[in-house]
Amino acid sequence: MSLHSLLPVSSAPGDPTGRSGASARALLVDDDPQVRRTLAKVLQAQGLATLEASNGREALVLLEDQGEVPLVISDLYMPEMDGITFLREVHRRWPDVAFIMLTGVAEVTTAVECLQHGAFDYLAKPVLVDEVRARVDNALDKRRLVLENRFLQQSYQERLERSIRELDLRNKEQFVGQIQMAVRMLEKKDVYTRGHSQRVSRYAVKTAVLLGFTGETLDQIRLGGELHDIGKIGTRDNVLQKPGPLTPEEFEEIKKHVTEGEEILEPLRRQHPLVLQIVRNHHERVDGSGFPDGLRGQAIPMVARLVAVVDAFDAMTTNRSYRTPRSAGDALHELIRFAGVQFDPDVVNAFTRAFPEVDRLPISV
Repeated sequence: MSLHSLLPVSSAPGDPTGRSGASARALLVDDDPQVRRTLAKVLQAQGLATLEASNGREALVLLEDQGEVPLVISDLYMPEMDGITFLREVHRRWPDVAFIMLTGVAEVTTAVECLQHGAFDYLAKPVLVDEVRARVDNALDKRRLVLENRFLQQSYQERLERSIRELDLRNKEQFVGQIQMAVRMLEKKDVYTRGHSQRVSRYAVKTAVLLGFTGETLDQIRLGGELHDIGKIGTRDNVLQKPGPLTPEEFEEIKKHVTEGEEILEPLRRQHPLVLQIVRNHHERVDGSGFPDGLRGQAIPMVARLVAVVDAFDAMTTNRSYRTPRSAGDALHELIRFAGVQFDPDVVNAFTRAFPEVDRLPISV
């Protein structure tokens, strides 16, 4: 039987064993044509189409041309490339192939070596028809189980990872919701700061758009604006609502809200790192005299420089326990006056462009 008289058809989609009727193929590799013909008749009777090669090198060329086959039966001793070298190469390039080695009766040690190199089984010459059928069935069944187990393992792993991601997302959303509720409760305790975080968030988002921020970054800026003062939940009410100037000790207590807020929001760090930057660094000043880290200029995260401007504007234009509100025009003048000292000039410029109608400020929520 010549190589060109065989019909090499690919395995049917979705059939990991490659045994769906005539679509399944087996490659027979032996330098003895009579052995190949005998094996071909047995395999064809089992519903397998067969390909033939006379040595390992020829078989590799055939596999490269025709693609992977479910089953290879190869002789151990052949010219040009012997069976073990061929086995190693097949196992390296097509590890899912069920490989059966043909050996002599007295070559049990070599047969064991073949199994160690990835062969599924071996057949002793002269081959017996019933034994060939049994070994082929066993090899293909083993291959099928390996592939099915791998599929199930990968499927389970993917489902598990997806479930963890979904649970993580739900937990994060629930956590954020609880934190947002805490902010609203904090502001309800103080009539002077009611709505502050929501206004800061809206100012920040509109200004951020003019600075070129989009997508996920914009969403983190929105959330950071809402949560920037969450650390004040641990500050004493008589300090937050003190009608007069703070003592040095009270000011130190107020300053802690940025680091304590960062600690509260630590579960968000991996997915919302910009939110934590805003919370920690929105009281930094571009001249380096801010807190908590004394960062200067570009070393301050851009999102924190942004919130620093809008936070200050809202603080100046709303009523506080320690002073009456300024007009929006006066507050804008202060932002411009301290641009380059306390505030980032680019952010101040973007804020004034984002809210050109001064008489409509401050916004209401």
